[in-house]
Amino acid sequence: MKKPFLVPKKPFLALIIAAFSFFNMYTADAQESESQEKAHAEEFIISDVILDHVMDSHEWHLTEGLVIPLPIIVYSKEKGLDFFSSANFFEHHHPVEYNGYKLENNHILLSNSGEPVLDLSITKNVAMLFINTTILLFVFLSVAKAYKTNAGKAPKGIQSLFEPIIIFVRDEIVKPNISHHHERYLPYLLTLFFVVLFGNLLGLLPGAGNLTGNITFTLFLALITFFITNFSGNKNYWSHIFWTPGVPLALRPIILPVEIIGIFTKPFSLTIRLFVAITAGHIVLLSLICLTFIFNSYFVGIGASLVVVFINMIELLVAGIQAYVFTLFTALYIGMATADEHH
Repeated sequence: MKKPFLVPKKPFLALIIAAFSFFNMYTADAQESESQEKAHAEEFIISDVILDHVMDSHEWHLTEGLVIPLPIIVYSKEKGLDFFSSANFFEHHHPVEYNGYKLENNHILLSNSGEPVLDLSITKNVAMLFINTTILLFVFLSVAKAYKTNAGKAPKGIQSLFEPIIIFVRDEIVKPNISHHHERYLPYLLTLFFVVLFGNLLGLLPGAGNLTGNITFTLFLALITFFITNFSGNKNYWSHIFWTPGVPLALRPIILPVEIIGIFTKPFSLTIRLFVAITAGHIVLLSLICLTFIFNSYFVGIGASLVVVFINMIELLVAGIQAYVFTLFTALYIGMATADEHH
């Protein structure tokens, strides 16, 4: 005889228990999902991502899991001159000591004393400088060869691309500001323009180093301008600094310190202008890209990507403007130092 189907005597109680169990399961899943999102947020630190790109480094992070170790060259009184790979400072992505050295905050120190060493390593920005220089040499040796080969003919190929830019720098930047002395300084100003331009453009490539956003590099370019300007200064230039014409004698003790300070503020302004403009652009781009991973949302990712494309187009424009401005002010400073008295 078949057993009759048993109906619970308290069906509402069974329904409540089932609903309560389902609610517990849903709450547990939600809590687990929330904890995973929090863990993901904790692992992803936006400042670390931005600083990793903006600042110099002893290894080159191209993308997640793809790192190029760079040569370490250090000198200390205790150990002398050492060469090794930066990969020795990391084991399973964790920093370790190697051969009596340790890497802290991107500075190489002696393990036993913690004293800094003379660091001559090929860092990411130094590697970018080598790449930039190689491209410049290839491009302009090719242009020079084309000028010799196509003498008297219409430019073509890479020559036709760079000839208008060279003529623009000569006729619109150098000549108006340096006048009849411009031939002496044209090679330097052309080199300066294209070094900054190529450095700005290469820095916008994914995974590239931030060469022109490195204040040491911009300071070095500004110091070259500083020395060329002041060593080229004629009698008229220095007399305007130390004995400014038309200034009453009572005001000269005030004017003289201002003029001397002005000599040093010019390279300082060149350094900061290029450094800030390029670094700020990279920080804005990386911040927008990181929004996708912070919110973990496809909608945010699509919106951020569209804005990044737009800002990246502006950054291409900024790359050219900053090269123009740096070269323009350099030509202006040289022109002021070499101008004749009647000018």
